Amino acid sequence: MPTVLTFEHPLNERTRTFLRLEHLFERFDHFAPQPEDWATRAALESLIEIVAITARADVRNELLKELERTLETLRRIASRPGVDPGALERVLSDLERSRNAILAIDVPIGQIAREDDFLKGVAQRNSIPGGSCSFDLPQLHHWLLQPPEQRQQRLADWLEDLRPAHQAIALTLSLVRASAPPRQAMAEAGFYQEALETQVPPQLVRIGVDANSGLYPEVSGHKNRFSIRFMTIESEERPAQTSDDIPFRLTCCLF
Repeated sequence: MPTVLTFEHPLNERTRTFLRLEHLFERFDHFAPQPEDWATRAALESLIEIVAITARADVRNELLKELERTLETLRRIASRPGVDPGALERVLSDLERSRNAILAIDVPIGQIAREDDFLKGVAQRNSIPGGSCSFDLPQLHHWLLQPPEQRQQRLADWLEDLRPAHQAIALTLSLVRASAPPRQAMAEAGFYQEALETQVPPQLVRIGVDANSGLYPEVSGHKNRFSIRFMTIESEERPAQTSDDIPFRLTCCLF
């Protein structure tokens, strides 16, 4: 069986924010445990981007709305035939635990890091290309020379009020991704379009492409419809839509 590459595209702003935060949390968790100072820089940059997103979006309320909506949906299907009561109870317990953890945060999500003077200084200089050089930020340079354990503990402290959001986002997106099975679809001459149910539009589309095809999908979409163009990269040329018919796996996720 060929290896399948999976691409995702959000169909509403809430899912878009959650996917961006998931990406940044994963990047942070990859680099934070590593002892090298360059890894700490990468973790710090991820943290600064997380803080910037949580400052712009009301992530706490968006998460609570999504968790409550998901809890109500699962409770409605509890008595349906074929539902595993044990599995359902575990998911409900996880959702309630995540909701309670978010409710227990008595400050805006990300406030600990957002109000830290050291991080503020790094964030300001980070917006300038090369602005985090040692001569621009001697305090950062000094901090990066501290023992790895000390740096890792400081990173963990900054992330304290963000961890419940990370866990809630991971749980929410895992349920969304598992909400529907993939189906086979065909993009004629590299193009596919589908109308969406406006009453209950999907939150996310997932596209599975043969890894050996040399193609990737460009997706545009909103609550009414989405379209996919399969692009090919020719050496030294701009990407172009393929003219071939492309079979692929499509999942429209709605939980």
